[in-house]
Amino acid sequence: MVLSVWRYCHLILAIVSSLFLLVASVTGVILAVEPISNKARPYRIDGADGLSLTETLTNLNAEYDEILSISRDRNGFVSVSAIIDGNDERFYVDPFSGERLGALIERAPIFQFSTSLHRSLFLKTPGRLLIGSTSLLLVLIAVSGIVLIAKRQGGIRYFFAPVVHENFSQFNHVVFSRITLLPIVILSLSGVYLSLLRFNLIPQEQMVHKVDYESLTDMPNKSLQEYALLNNTYLGELRELEYPFSEFVEDYYTLRLKDREILMNQFNGEVITEKKYPFAAIASSWATVLHTGEGSIVWSGILGLGSLSVPFLIITGFIIYFKRPRIRIKNNHAKNDCDHIILVGTEGGTTLQYAQEFHRQLLKAGTKSFLGLMNDYGEFKTMSHLTIFTATYGQGEAPASANRFLELLKKTPQNRPFTYSIVGFGSTAYPNYCQFAHEAFGALKSLPKSSAMEGVHTVNDQSFESFSNWANRWAPTMGLTLQLEKPKISLTKNRVSDFEVIHRSELEGGSAFLLTLRDVKGRKAVSGDLLSITPKEDGRERLYSIGHLGKNTLAISVKKHPNGICSNLLGQLEEGQVLSAAVAKNRHFHLPNNTKDVVLIATGTGIGPFLGMIATNTPKRKMHLYWGGRTPESFELYRPYIDEAKRRKRLQSFSPAYSRAQTEKVYVQHLIKKDGDKVARTLNKGGYAMICGSIAMQREVMSELQSICKYHLARDLSYYQNKGQIKMDCY
Repeated sequence: MVLSVWRYCHLILAIVSSLFLLVASVTGVILAVEPISNKARPYRIDGADGLSLTETLTNLNAEYDEILSISRDRNGFVSVSAIIDGNDERFYVDPFSGERLGALIERAPIFQFSTSLHRSLFLKTPGRLLIGSTSLLLVLIAVSGIVLIAKRQGGIRYFFAPVVHENFSQFNHVVFSRITLLPIVILSLSGVYLSLLRFNLIPQEQMVHKVDYESLTDMPNKSLQEYALLNNTYLGELRELEYPFSEFVEDYYTLRLKDREILMNQFNGEVITEKKYPFAAIASSWATVLHTGEGSIVWSGILGLGSLSVPFLIITGFIIYFKRPRIRIKNNHAKNDCDHIILVGTEGGTTLQYAQEFHRQLLKAGTKSFLGLMNDYGEFKTMSHLTIFTATYGQGEAPASANRFLELLKKTPQNRPFTYSIVGFGSTAYPNYCQFAHEAFGALKSLPKSSAMEGVHTVNDQSFESFSNWANRWAPTMGLTLQLEKPKISLTKNRVSDFEVIHRSELEGGSAFLLTLRDVKGRKAVSGDLLSITPKEDGRERLYSIGHLGKNTLAISVKKHPNGICSNLLGQLEEGQVLSAAVAKNRHFHLPNNTKDVVLIATGTGIGPFLGMIATNTPKRKMHLYWGGRTPESFELYRPYIDEAKRRKRLQSFSPAYSRAQTEKVYVQHLIKKDGDKVARTLNKGGYAMICGSIAMQREVMSELQSICKYHLARDLSYYQNKGQIKMDCY
């Protein structure tokens, strides 16, 4: 409930202020260019800030007969107002020589136009009120955004932890929000402050000096070089120095420095009165600098990027909202007629898609199944088994559609015994991985008429392989056979491109083959990404793991199925022919750039992405490949790549396991067990274990890794999973 309040506040604030924010941000980007262009002018003199005011006045007085004032702006440009040939002129000068450098900078029309639009929308006072209110709304949007990101990441201390990549809009909205958070908050807060000043809602104390004119004297008359104040004050501290209007003792120098204002006797340099600026005046000056970037190219650039990010965040934010799956559930049977109940706790809709596929297959198998949300929990009169699929949000919290489940569980007893299963969906990148699933499991376990079929099964990063692995294990216990189809979870894909076949090599007997391809359009792919192919015959998408061999060359390893439409289509391609396909990003299975040690584990055609990782490796990174096949002959397909990698020292070691080459079968998990100490050292040093191949192999290897972690490292495997050191792409 709390999460929903923050989310809807964030959305409503964005909707209300979006138009004005767009105007303010676009004009803000334009105005950020002005201080950069001004700062780039050649009017700043190196070393001038180290001049004393005595030296500065001496140099300028020698050049100009009647000076009215000297100023130094935030760019460090020194300007003079002087009467020359009867005319009042203002221009920049070199304080060392007094040389005139150029006329004061005049604002370009585009900056004048943008300033008026930025400040008041050309509506004067009502416009200023609207813009001030928009700045306040931006503060509230930033605060609510901080809360939402913190909740999503699992707590404020994980605020800058890596973001799980679900789709372009979601990922970049979070990433750019964090990058531009500081300039956006400063822009909005300073904008609010300046608006409050404009409407006199912050009192400003006027600088009033009380001068005792009776005590003023022109004695002793000293030369400018003897004025202690001018000798001890440097040009870098100056804002403005006003000359006396006349030679009467009642007229004086007025020095406005960075932190105070001083009146100085023009004859002897004595301080008549001195006042420090009040806090409101200093705060106003800082607010102006922080809001405009005046005087700093770097800060102006940061503010410009912050302003530029606002339209991007508005657009991606609305895309996220309007693309959120709407929860629509249809049931063929009433809940009290079904012995199997499926309840879902979902935040973004992905978990629901898995639950709907499971529900569809149960119905197809002839089971009366009812699908609902966890917040719909109630009395189910004929329920014999309850299956719960739930995500976890933020710091172990329930997702929006399950936030009342634990309360309903206590209030609503069931009148007959039932068994239950729980599958938790989440990402090991977040610290509270599947925590709510475990809480729901514990709550159900405490009920008098419930009994668990097994512990919580967790699914990392929407892994269909892990989900189907659970379903295939669960179904026989219920006397069922299920054939789950992977839900259409959106992957970030490049546009469909043409891939020219460079080479096709095939195992003797034709059970598997290796295709090397070249993307005609030169789009980039990374080893571990997926090649998406949709044959016209059935219109169903197939995904093949990519090995990027370098020089725009990709490799896919394919197992040939006798009746497989796509594998037979690919198996018939000849060199020079063109294949139409797209690359789907699969970031969770990319080789981390920062690792120095990695263990690669594969069976059969699962070696495909590893061929690319090895081919583009460097001797500095130690790679160890464990590969399982039926016979030594099955390795011949990949031997040229492995031999070349070993020759170039891109592969530290290669350990094959052959299940049918000897009486006693040897599988890849046996090799992992044998080298348990080496695998443990890799994980302990922050290295990675990457697994690609069949689900059956994955299950056995994960079991062996669990034993290795317990024995050698005295830790559970989940510790390394939660640190993202175990990467899997199995099928």
